[in-house]
Amino acid sequence: MELRHLRYFSAVAAHGSFSRAASNLHLTQPALSRQVKDLEEELGVPLFVRGSNAVSLTEAGEVFYEEARDLLARADQAVQRVRGEAKSEVLRVGYGPTLTAGILPQALERFQAMVPRVRIELEDLSPREASEKVAAGQLDLVIVPDSAEAAIKGFLWSELRRMSLVLVLSHEHPLAKLAKVNPKRLAGTPLHGLGRANFPDYVPRLRAVLKPFGVTPEFTVMVNDGVTTMFAGLEAGKGATILADGVLSVLPRSLVMRPFAPALPEVVILSGLPAARPNIHAELFAKLLREEAVLAKSRLKA
Repeated sequence: MELRHLRYFSAVAAHGSFSRAASNLHLTQPALSRQVKDLEEELGVPLFVRGSNAVSLTEAGEVFYEEARDLLARADQAVQRVRGEAKSEVLRVGYGPTLTAGILPQALERFQAMVPRVRIELEDLSPREASEKVAAGQLDLVIVPDSAEAAIKGFLWSELRRMSLVLVLSHEHPLAKLAKVNPKRLAGTPLHGLGRANFPDYVPRLRAVLKPFGVTPEFTVMVNDGVTTMFAGLEAGKGATILADGVLSVLPRSLVMRPFAPALPEVVILSGLPAARPNIHAELFAKLLREEAVLAKSRLKA
């Protein structure tokens, strides 16, 4: 068994397909299949359940995949140390601050304690900006709403957390007097929204979630710069907007947040890693973020 066998096996496991893995590895599919078959024969157990269009890991394959990734990570680290590259390692993370509210500082602290030589570069990005950075090969880890997943190619996704949609508005707004807001009350209510240029998924999502309540959202102000600029508009015009509840961590005192009752569908937040040769440190940081998300949810319930 050689390292290349582990890399080939891991690529197929990550892609769930021999053809996609072969394309990324610049191999022919028959050659890749033969290498993986040789590995299975050497181990004496099947690693994949082969379907017509995709493959899935067997129970033994799941165990071996975890071990293979660890071995490959150690091999890469050894090469970096020999080349003197370890001190210059960088992890590039693209995220929206409201999507990681309450979990990012804790995960960052734990990560830096575990791998102090790795420098994290955090970039506050809109979904469009994240997509462009990924296309340019400039991000190792991306955190976006599930509606932005389709625009980011070549990444593997896992659920990070779920967030509630809430109404954010000025104290003077009539709906601010309510403890909870029925979505039907938004009929005819002027709303501020995030512009399509940087947040192409925002308006379609809100139209979809409000449709069951017979509401077509009326956006009178659209902002492309993000929530900070939106806050200024809400304060000046006594307006209202709909955002994920993570916005509470950055909400100015002049604005309030009200939950919906009945609740609107939750926003699924995803963490994404490149399908081909993901950064091992990105995998660790994504794992720490998921753990912190679970702890944050437990604290909220308590």
